[in-house]
Amino acid sequence: MLETGSVMHSVSDVRQWLAVYLAELLEIEEDEVDTSVPFDRYGLDSSAAVGMTGDLEDWLGCEIDPTVIYDYPTVDALASYLGS
Repeated sequence: MLETGSVMHSVSDVRQWLAVYLAELLEIEEDEVDTSVPFDRYGLDSSAAVGMTGDLEDWLGCEIDPTVIYDYPTVDALASYLGS
């Protein structure tokens, strides 16, 4: 679990947040987000990736390198990394 301040975020919490974020960004239903599909296949360009990383930092309350999305290119991979 990722501990940010006094809040603990599980892999599942982070996965859910990312799925909701992508669904809202893409204007699709949350259940249409395949968490194993790379972000770039959803059309997430570098500016959208930086925006998502910034919003994720705000939610988690910790700093995240914007390039982390390239190292962990799917919702599942990024959630596992941030939740471990």
